[in-house]
Amino acid sequence: MKSISLHELKKELQQLAPKELQELCLKLAKYKKDNKEYLSYLVFESHDKVVFVNEVKQLINDHFDELKTQSNLYYAKKSLRKLLRLINKYCKYVADKAIAAELHIYFCQKVKASGIRIHRSQQLENMYLQEVKKINKLVSSLHEDLQHDYASDIDNLNL
Repeated sequence: MKSISLHELKKELQQLAPKELQELCLKLAKYKKDNKEYLSYLVFESHDKVVFVNEVKQLINDHFDELKTQSNLYYAKKSLRKLLRLINKYCKYVADKAIAAELHIYFCQKVKASGIRIHRSQQLENMYLQEVKKINKLVSSLHEDLQHDYASDIDNLNL
């Protein structure tokens, strides 16, 4: 089955009745959990991004609270990677580089404050450094005023 371009899909969707469009959205949401989560974000949370960011930060805090009991670096690494996948997914939902930078900075701050010995594992250290690179790239694409706002946070992230 050949995939149709977004332009053709857009033209076809504009011709559908609202009821048919609603049915298509519900079928799409039933098809995959990610689609359902994204549709939930668009319908319920996209209008208030500050509340959404605070919810994601609370999720990060809860995750780090569970991680405090973990002393094994292998499981800490797996847990941190899982959390990063969630953060990246939420950053895609928001599609705002400033919010993405804020969430990644918050993650790195929590990693530093958690007491996880990332220097003992080369993989953890590389993961952390990769996040710092990602933050620098995100912040460099923002407006100069926002870059200045995040500058002190970025300076505190260096190992």
